[in-house]
Amino acid sequence: MQVFKVQGMSCGHCVRAITDAVRDRDPLAEVQVDLVAGEVRIDSPLPSEALIEAIFEEGYSVSLA
Repeated sequence: MQVFKVQGMSCGHCVRAITDAVRDRDPLAEVQVDLVAGEVRIDSPLPSEALIEAIFEEGYSVSLA
């Protein structure tokens, strides 16, 4: 499980956008978004760099937690 701090998430659209972006790269990824904490937890064999890039391309500021 990898944990990322993501800034700019505020609604269900954000959750869907991030989940879809990650699953475009790994269709079997488990994605949990916590809007209040500003965290995204991802269970995927992909390297963190690939997951960060997917989230960043959706317009969010993201880093490892």
